[in-house]
Amino acid sequence: MTANIISGSLIFAAALLFGGLGGMLSERAGVINLGIEGFMISGAFFSAVGAYYAESAGMGGLSPFVGVLTAFICTAIFSGMHALATLKYKADHVISGVVINLLAANVTFFLVKLLFDGAAETPRLKNMFSKISIPFLSDIPIVGKALFKSYPTTYIAFAAVLLIGFIFFKTSLGLRLRGVGENPGSIDTAGINVMKIKFWAVMMSGSIASLGGATIVLTTNGNFSFNTIAGQGYIAIAAVILGRWNPYGVLSGALLFGFAQAIKDQIQILDFASSIPTEVFYMLPYLITLLALIFTGRKTRAPKALGIHYDASVR
Repeated sequence: MTANIISGSLIFAAALLFGGLGGMLSERAGVINLGIEGFMISGAFFSAVGAYYAESAGMGGLSPFVGVLTAFICTAIFSGMHALATLKYKADHVISGVVINLLAANVTFFLVKLLFDGAAETPRLKNMFSKISIPFLSDIPIVGKALFKSYPTTYIAFAAVLLIGFIFFKTSLGLRLRGVGENPGSIDTAGINVMKIKFWAVMMSGSIASLGGATIVLTTNGNFSFNTIAGQGYIAIAAVILGRWNPYGVLSGALLFGFAQAIKDQIQILDFASSIPTEVFYMLPYLITLLALIFTGRKTRAPKALGIHYDASVR
């Protein structure tokens, strides 16, 4: 059971990690992003549709990769809306994010019915990602199969943490991005285009978060329906806050909530669980999320310029 819990934690954490990294990227640039749920819904939908049509075209094992690419590119539709609303038209960041969530959920559900003859979900994929074993390391007792035999998206998610961490703290681009979220006026004074950085941060935020939805579809679910994401985008936002807008902190938050998801699945198969309503177990990850925010929320500090519309004329 220990190996299953560790393995399950990593699999669930990968989807949350993509969502959390996307949200962190936007908010580090000063744009509140509550639209992570919508971006993950979009990613789940486009990955399912992209992979389905790739299968139909005879692409076989390559179809999941087509699904990932489709999700990454097409979610720019929704992230672009959030960027335009908040940056060009100065809309309230929170309201814009909520609208993105509602819009993504309902537009994708409508498109599923339109594309698949009124069905409530996409057809189940025949080709999904398979687990990949890392030679030698996967042979280590217990932890080997748990840590080093997983889906490609899990490895990509953890590699993304290292890559974004390096960009954030070791490059001039990362310094500018963090500066835009803390003191955009000083960045503007240095002759750097603040709005351009904000815009691309929001755009990339949506595309990265979409990979969380694609991960769920292409590794566990196998198709897309209205409740595929089921609030996991909000858990990803909690991981951002718990992780204090730091990529390595977001990783810790995602692992915690991924562990809660894995525990939920493992507890249900125990003998005593049959006497407990199923809803109690499904509530567990969200309860742990709420408790984590209650006990750590007061100690977190968001970027100083987060949610503030930047006006170069008054800097």
